[in-house]
Amino acid sequence: MTKRAERMNSIQPFHVMALLARARELEAGGRSIIHMEIGEPDFVTPQPVIDAGVRALAEGRTHYTPAVGLAALRERIAVFYHERYGVNVDPQRIVVTPGASAALQLVTAVLVNPGDAVLMADPGYPCNRNFVYLLNGDPLGLPVDASTDYQPVPDQVDAAWTQRTTALLVASPANPTGTLLTQQAVSELYTVVKRRNGSLVMDEIYHGLTYAAPASTALAVSDDIFVVNSFSKYFGMTGWRLGWLVAPQDYLADIDKLAQNLFLAAPTLAQYAALSAFEPENIAILEQRREAFRQRRDYLLPALREIGFAIPVTPEGAFYLYADCSRFTDDSYRFSKQLLEEAGVAITPGIDFGTHQPERHVRFAYTTSLENLQEGVRRLWEYLAK
Repeated sequence: MTKRAERMNSIQPFHVMALLARARELEAGGRSIIHMEIGEPDFVTPQPVIDAGVRALAEGRTHYTPAVGLAALRERIAVFYHERYGVNVDPQRIVVTPGASAALQLVTAVLVNPGDAVLMADPGYPCNRNFVYLLNGDPLGLPVDASTDYQPVPDQVDAAWTQRTTALLVASPANPTGTLLTQQAVSELYTVVKRRNGSLVMDEIYHGLTYAAPASTALAVSDDIFVVNSFSKYFGMTGWRLGWLVAPQDYLADIDKLAQNLFLAAPTLAQYAALSAFEPENIAILEQRREAFRQRRDYLLPALREIGFAIPVTPEGAFYLYADCSRFTDDSYRFSKQLLEEAGVAITPGIDFGTHQPERHVRFAYTTSLENLQEGVRRLWEYLAK
């Protein structure tokens, strides 16, 4: 066998991608599939952003930018933090990246030595584990459940911390559960991490997509926290591949150096387009879409509970429902395949999100129209009643 790095044995694919590929095959053969598996907004990028991207292309803005991003965009993101959160952020601390994934790679690369451990919630976003594996580190999942809103708590973090631990990574709103951390909860986690001489990394890529109280940024707690955000989810710019990182001052030179070597710069056209993303005209569009997501959640949550899925915590953000399917199966991956083949409904099995009871959980994404969700629920009722 051709030699490959040992880390590849630890890095797992998205199991849902096999389901998506099969769904596309079925659709190509004429089947109707209701897609509730993909974590991508179904709305296209708002027109003001598209227009800005077209103008940038027409003006010949096709050259590299600085590795840390356009100065004008970094300044505009800083203004956004002041406008939305009342927090002052030095634009020099903002690094524009090719998606939030690149921001998370920068953070792990600057923090993790071989053998270092990074604590994170289980269930949680699978790429976070793989970014740590890529650095020959050890991602350690903290089992979380409804009793803590699927979020780590200080005592749990403190008990799991060892001499090898270098950081805690948490998400608010979280994928796959959609739950939030309050500012007080973030402050308590930060206190534990700093007492242990570690780093706190906050994934805030679903900020903007909350349905009751707005989310509070971790930057309101301390400047000494790594905060990752994205233009993909709330701003609807997934294919533009653009995100950002707000880093503590002491790490900026190293992060700049890493960015130069890892990706040189984020896409130039996307950066110019994103300058318009914060304008009132565009924010008004995004708020209409946020309301549409709320309506979808408020339909799908009680509908799934009525069918028999256990969803003990109402998600406050993102666009996911993490459901206990143990009433119907003891193998969520097999169950997901059966739903696709026999009911024409695509969902994500729990195996993609960790090792804590994945066999009894599935994730529903309400990233499709209300009409499609209603049809999906009808198909679920019909299939599960058999």
